[in-house]
Amino acid sequence: MKLFVGFLVLILLSEIANGRFIVEKNSLRVTSPDSIRGTHDSAIGNFGIPQYGGSLAGNVVYPKDNRKGCKEFDGTPFKSKPGSLPTFVLVDRGDCFFALKVWNAQNAGASAVLVADDIEEPLITMDTPEEDSKNAEYIEKITIPSALIEKSFSETLKKAINDGEMVNVNLDWRDAVPHPDDRVEFELWTNSNDECGVKCDMLMEFVKDFKGAAQILEKGGYTQFTPHYITWYCPQAFTVSKQCKSQCINHGRYCAPDPEQDFSKGYEGKDVVIENLRQLCVFRVANESKKPWVWWDYVTDFQIRCPMKENKYNKECAEAVIKSLGLDLKNIEKCMGDPDADSENPVLKEEQDAQIGTGSRGDVTILPTLVVNNRQYRGKLEKGAILKAICSGFEETTEPAICLSGDVETNECLDNNGGCWQDKTANITACKDTFRGRVCECPMVDGVLFKGDGYSHCEASGPGRCKINNGGCWHDAKDNYTFSACVDVEGSKCQCPRGFKGDGVKSCEDVDECKEKKACQCPKCSCKNTWGSYECSCSGDLLYIRDHDTCISKRASDSKSAWTALWIILIGLAIAAGGAFLVYKYRLRSYMDSEIRAIMAQYMPLDSQQEVPNHINDELQHA
Repeated sequence: MKLFVGFLVLILLSEIANGRFIVEKNSLRVTSPDSIRGTHDSAIGNFGIPQYGGSLAGNVVYPKDNRKGCKEFDGTPFKSKPGSLPTFVLVDRGDCFFALKVWNAQNAGASAVLVADDIEEPLITMDTPEEDSKNAEYIEKITIPSALIEKSFSETLKKAINDGEMVNVNLDWRDAVPHPDDRVEFELWTNSNDECGVKCDMLMEFVKDFKGAAQILEKGGYTQFTPHYITWYCPQAFTVSKQCKSQCINHGRYCAPDPEQDFSKGYEGKDVVIENLRQLCVFRVANESKKPWVWWDYVTDFQIRCPMKENKYNKECAEAVIKSLGLDLKNIEKCMGDPDADSENPVLKEEQDAQIGTGSRGDVTILPTLVVNNRQYRGKLEKGAILKAICSGFEETTEPAICLSGDVETNECLDNNGGCWQDKTANITACKDTFRGRVCECPMVDGVLFKGDGYSHCEASGPGRCKINNGGCWHDAKDNYTFSACVDVEGSKCQCPRGFKGDGVKSCEDVDECKEKKACQCPKCSCKNTWGSYECSCSGDLLYIRDHDTCISKRASDSKSAWTALWIILIGLAIAAGGAFLVYKYRLRSYMDSEIRAIMAQYMPLDSQQEVPNHINDELQHA
């Protein structure tokens, strides 16, 4: 089956073989020595970060050992010293991937790499290894520019270096992208498949990262962006085969490879074609409504909400994203047409025609591919590098502010709440503005955490949740009474309070306890229903006791209460009298003791006090 997929790819390649693969070039100017001064072409590598719109001067060195750069260099021999020119390392082609040569030189301190061709031929583009290569991880870490130079020119550089000359060159990317006016047209050839390995992961990360900048440029009228998707056709002889039916729509006219490269499981190629078509129509409908930048919102949200790994890559999930962004679903469906029709699809037919290169742009054969002002971008698919390439497409002095500043500030939450969940009643939103664009993430409000997907649902959770919009539960007030279905306990759901029944979220209805025979069941009871409760009364001279659901005599109750009160009063009086008697007895005894002690002290001293003067004898002596 994999062979069949490869066969379809060959059909695509043979179809565009008559077209052109254009090598994007930059200028390499030798400034010293004087004997070899001059300007030469060099082919920009399809990895690393070319300095679009700028130039870089450096000193060229040719290593004595490891001249093909396929092994790691010892230490950092190419790291330039403070105040000196950056080092450009010249390595020979052959024996290993272009990207590995550049990676090894970068780790050794090089600022740029020149690769010398080993045969006399027109310049080619240095590409990355296959996406499933074990070396793919380091490719994303390459940050220096590189270029391929012709064999004859490289021999001239090598001779000058071997003769002891100082070879200085200048790599210039200022004319790599045409810059005729104050608007830049750029297009991205992409794919909705998220199961194609390293390149798919890289593409998805780029779209998320670049969305904010792309929308700023588009909203300001500085750029005109167009997304594209590659498809191919199934040979007429195979249109009824199982393979073509699983990979193609419109009877074999538009195909995509099976995402897992296995026809027996997972999603099929036709699922990818249909979603690609839907994303094209999202752009067209958004463009008609004068908001083409909404395409970036749809693509990023679809990647997050509808991944293949979670089995959500389907029509239902896509339509939920479309509705959250306020797009016209009917117009999108009309644009997509019937995938089962035995006829051309105008949208996909236009895409196939656009794959063939025109003017200064070559054929599109690699995914992803970025085209700026009809020139294919070469280099790493990274926000800063792409922004440089786009900004180099503006006529001088017409660049927007985003090109002159490293900061991009957006507030996508102001427009349709960014397509995120919101509670207008409580003025709560899941939309958060960031440097890269908005994210839909359930918030925390007054210490209460909301949980959900952030797009269509957020719910208050944990202690205190009833304070925030009643926890999203039912609540109502009537006759000076307020009832709520919110239970302020972690993990609890909305639950109608006692006296009500319902789902607790949208409604709670009063329970008629009287009608359902849940109250006032005693023989002489009568029941009256109230909102959220009930009232019971007894006939005649009886009193209703609610806890026991019974009626008792009011007189018996009054008599019993009177006797109880009388006994309480009598007991209280007795206690008071006894207490008064004890106090009186204590004070009387204390008084008697003090008088006796005073009389006795006149005749004899007491141990506990000083001798009392004999006033009688004194009076007799003075008489």
